[in-house]
Amino acid sequence: MVRHSVLQQESLAHFTLVCSINNYLWQEETLNGFVAISNLTAIIIVLYSYYGDSMDPQKITIAVVGLGYVGLPLAVEFGKHFNTIGFDIDDNRIKELAEGQDRTLEVDSETLKSASKLQYTSDNEELAKANVYIVTVPTPIDRHKNPDLTPLRKASELIGRFLSRDDIVIYESTVYPGATEEVCVPILATQSGLEFNRDFYIGYSPERINPGDKKHGVTSIQKVTSGSTPAIADFVDDLYKKIITAGTYKASSVMVAEAAKVIENTQRDVNIALINELAMIFKRMSIDTEEVLKAAGTKWNFLPFRPGLVGGHCIGVDPYYLTHKAIEIGYHPEMILAGRRINDDMGSYVVDQITRIMTQSRIHIVDSNILIMGLTFKENCPDLRNTRVIDVINSFTEQHANIDVFDPWVDADEASDVYGFRPVSEPVLNNYDAIVLTVSHQQFIDMGVDAIRSFGKPKHVLFDVKYMFPAEQTDGRL
Repeated sequence: MVRHSVLQQESLAHFTLVCSINNYLWQEETLNGFVAISNLTAIIIVLYSYYGDSMDPQKITIAVVGLGYVGLPLAVEFGKHFNTIGFDIDDNRIKELAEGQDRTLEVDSETLKSASKLQYTSDNEELAKANVYIVTVPTPIDRHKNPDLTPLRKASELIGRFLSRDDIVIYESTVYPGATEEVCVPILATQSGLEFNRDFYIGYSPERINPGDKKHGVTSIQKVTSGSTPAIADFVDDLYKKIITAGTYKASSVMVAEAAKVIENTQRDVNIALINELAMIFKRMSIDTEEVLKAAGTKWNFLPFRPGLVGGHCIGVDPYYLTHKAIEIGYHPEMILAGRRINDDMGSYVVDQITRIMTQSRIHIVDSNILIMGLTFKENCPDLRNTRVIDVINSFTEQHANIDVFDPWVDADEASDVYGFRPVSEPVLNNYDAIVLTVSHQQFIDMGVDAIRSFGKPKHVLFDVKYMFPAEQTDGRL
């Protein structure tokens, strides 16, 4: 098995080190005395024991735990090369995938079929067949904006029950630096009765998938990898090299890889917060923000961020993981949290702007009919995770407005389960006092502004959050 070749490399590490430092012959005590082996021979033995065996597909069975937006594309790619178990606790999800259907629309039916070595299951016992586990469960925040590691803990508990000697568990879920070894490893050790870095090992390779982005799929995004020992780091890196055409980057430690992931979206969040704050300033100055950004964008190094609602499974969540850890170690982060406050308040700000325009037009907000066009957290995908459109909806509801939500990408049953309401299948013509463009789906752009305005009453407000149409064709925008 692959586990034995990796372990063998670990057991020979001291032997290799002695050879390289002392430049003498290594001697192995045997029943017959001492056998001398040259440095070069020793190194060859080490390299062959690892690289010669460890990537043999017949010796590796991978279990991908969690088949969502991240896990499924990963399982499919590994399933083209290795025996792969795609595990999810959702029986309906497993049934759909077995029938060649992906509700997330990340993987089409033909690509699903191409993964000839991939099997789907919700049966816990099937995990016992694996020797490499990859965890891709979500890591959300709770209502107090603290990290909610419940899915990660449960996944670790489940894997720990089936963990065997020399198995490797690779985590892809976003966490704060240190969480994998502080939270997950003790659970694995307790459940399995095995000792970390002697009997089992871990790796960390953060997910970088951008839902709905067909140009930048899982294989075309460079992958950061790491392992709990140098040998395991090499193994994890080589494993991902089998499927990642864009290449890999081997981090020096698990914590470095964890930190790299969490700052990627923190950086984006802070930059968007800056643009959101600029939009508020320019609004008070009666300057169109998009015009300012276009002018500034003529400089080669100006970053092309735009204002808007900041949600999703990463950007609106990851900064809180980092700030949680920062506070825990005695540092109060100021800029990151300030950016988060700005972005978290954008939904209320949008509604305040719309309400002001409605009042100026003598349209009463109470009992008004509001059409929200777009519910997903981003354009052209069905992903509802942590969408901040819900903040706009809730703010209007608090003012006793009647809300219709229209989004052709959204499954109505899922929206009902998650948020407690069902989007309309079609907006009603001539019915709305205000229309809010919250997500720039291509279908909305193709409709054109005239068709969208036809949903409004003779006197209505059209507010464009996403700069879908020119300023002169709308009544307001960020």
